[in-house]
Parts: sequence; C-alpha cells; structure tokens
Amino acid sequence: MSRTPSGRHRPASSVLVTTRNARFQQWQSYLTNRAKRTKAGRFLIQGVRPLNLALEHDWPIESLLHRIDGPPLSDWARELLATRSVEQIGVSAELMTELGEKTDTAPELIAVAKTRAPRLKDLRLQSVPLIVVFDRPTSPGNLGTLVRSANAFGADAVVVVGHGADPFDPRSVRASTGSLFAMPVVTVSSVDEILAFREARRASGTELHIVGTDETGSVTIDAHDFGGGTVLVIGNETRGMSAAWRSACDTVVNIPIGGAASSLGAPSAGAVALYEIARQRR
Repeated sequence: MSRTPSGRHRPASSVLVTTRNARFQQWQSYLTNRAKRTKAGRFLIQGVRPLNLALEHDWPIESLLHRIDGPPLSDWARELLATRSVEQIGVSAELMTELGEKTDTAPELIAVAKTRAPRLKDLRLQSVPLIVVFDRPTSPGNLGTLVRSANAFGADAVVVVGHGADPFDPRSVRASTGSLFAMPVVTVSSVDEILAFREARRASGTELHIVGTDETGSVTIDAHDFGGGTVLVIGNETRGMSAAWRSACDTVVNIPIGGAASSLGAPSAGAVALYEIARQRR
C-alpha cells in the first residue's frame, strides 16, 4: 500500500496506466466498438451497484482498474481491491473519467469483465417458466431496462432475437443496474430457435405458451391467464413484432391505455406485462 498526502492508504499496483497507450485504447474500444468487444469477449463494468452485483454473482472479472490520483479511495473501493485476487491496474483520474464516460468525476473503480454467452438449452427454468423475448431491440438502453424489469418480476431469462442491441454495450449494462449479472441474457438468430426450444421443453413435460404484446392484440392483458409457462414477446421499438413472431404467437395481448399517448414504449410495455404476470402468479 502507498500513502496519500492526507495519510490514507492507496493500493499499490504493479501496472500503471497514465497515458493513452495501447491497453487504454483497447479498453476504450470496448465502450464504442461492438465488433472489438465481441472479438475480445470483454466489456467494461461502470458503477458501484453493477460492479457489486457482478462480484456477488461470480461474474468472471479479468481486471480491476482503480484511480491513482485525486481524492482518496473510499473504504468500499479499498476493501474490494484488498479482497479480490484479480489483476489490479492503477489508472490516472483523467483516463478513468474517460472510461467512466463521465464529465465531472473520475470513478474509483471500473472492471474489465469477460462476456458470457448462455445457450437456450442450458437454461434452468422454474417449475412455471417465464422467458422474455425482445425482438430485434434497437436501443441498448431499452434492452438493459427490460433486463432490469425481467429480473425484478421473476423471469427466468431474457432472449434477444435477431440482429439487435448488444447486452454488453455499456448503455445496456448501466440501464440494467446490474441485473444483467443476475439472470441469463441469451442471443439467438431467429424465431425458429425459440420454437425448437419450446418443442424440446414440451417433450420433457413443460408447456410454454407464446404471448405477444401489441396494441392490436385481440385480448386485453388482464383477461389472459398467465398461470402457465410463458414466453412473453416484446416487439421492436419502432416496427413492433415481426411477421414471423406474429405467426408464432399463440395469443397476442394489448395493454389498454389512455391520454394522448398512442402507445407505450417497448421497455414500458414489457414492465407492465411482467407486472401483470407477477400479479396473477401471486
């Protein structure tokens, strides 16, 4: 440990990054470049709650970056550094501010983490499953928000179908407030993979009813019985559910709304639907 001018200790790191060197540029690319993030299988975790939840759920952390100048680190940050046996890298406050994507303060800690790619067939489901499907989401923030709601209301997993937003985009990670680390987020290429998964589960004795959400749905959401296993489909933010999903759905429900709004946004509709499912199942 080293001492600050105020006498408080800082962690001593064998690796220091104080210039925009190759390693810093690599970290920076994880913030903005999906292709590089995917190829490396790495992403950054910003924020106290997301980092705490990642550690709580044993997410694979490769490195912990910590600020080496500015105000002394908090007890939380110093304790975390003292108790985690991962690579620790000291980074200047200026560079930490850039990696934290903040304009006012430099974060104390940022984690470099490995991505995970869970598979549908490996999902561990409740006795009455609830799987949330997001059809080609455009916004990483909307995806993260839906993951947060799915986790809050007891879903087993979120499945991103088609070419959609990246769950490991920093905007998605932040919007999930750490729920990304507490539940599986699966990516599949097409509706057919979900249908095959349903057939496999049906063969093993678990029935899954596919329920889409759309303003033109024939049944109001509170009139539908969600007591059985459910795949809840949330459509793309702009175009709604694809034709393939409409064909795959057993039921399409609508959420009655009033006021001047013409419709609910995708993550809001997802949250309302998830609350209704949780309400019925209570």
